[in-house]
Amino acid sequence: MTHDFRTRPLSAAEARVLATLMEKARTVPDSYPLSLNSLHSGCNQKTAREPVMTLSEAEIGDALDVLRDYSMVIESSGSRVPRYEHNFPRAASVPDQSATLLGLLMLRGPQTAGELRINADRWYKFLDIASVEAFLEEMLDRAEEKGGPLVVKLPRAPGAREQRWAHLLCGPVDTSAPAASEVPSGDSALAMRVAALEASVATLQAQLADLNEQLGLSQPGQP
Repeated sequence: MTHDFRTRPLSAAEARVLATLMEKARTVPDSYPLSLNSLHSGCNQKTAREPVMTLSEAEIGDALDVLRDYSMVIESSGSRVPRYEHNFPRAASVPDQSATLLGLLMLRGPQTAGELRINADRWYKFLDIASVEAFLEEMLDRAEEKGGPLVVKLPRAPGAREQRWAHLLCGPVDTSAPAASEVPSGDSALAMRVAALEASVATLQAQLADLNEQLGLSQPGQP
């Protein structure tokens, strides 16, 4: 029986697994669909993740079972090891642009429209912040017959210039929780360079994990 995430929200682990598959489909297409080993590395990477998580392969396997039941993940056959790919836009009935924003919110936590535009660069190139806001507002105003809102706009934090957005795939969000401190505007260029370097390192780690698996080699730090 296929379930619906609107009646049973995703767990934090399920959201991380789903969003990691969504990210790697865009950033490492040559290694996609992902093996369990590569997915494990992607879920637990230390960069471009908020919060950083430490999921076991068993926990990831359980999450994959639920996501398959929701038709959000498909297991590929015909290869030496099982591989997994997401089916999120079709399962959630959202366009690719909205799926990109939801994936980033699942991976990195609440963000402003400006932060989302920067972080989405390797997934989807939005024309401007206004186009990001348009898709966010569309998900905020999503009709109940279509499942209701998929995002929420958080109250403006003291001293912040922009409001942050959060996803609702894991259920209601505590809008009273304090927002993470924003990067000062004078450091925005540096922040973008650091984010780009972190993304490059994460891509290389995923490619290395996939290559090691194809060669039958153990991962660094594993016996």
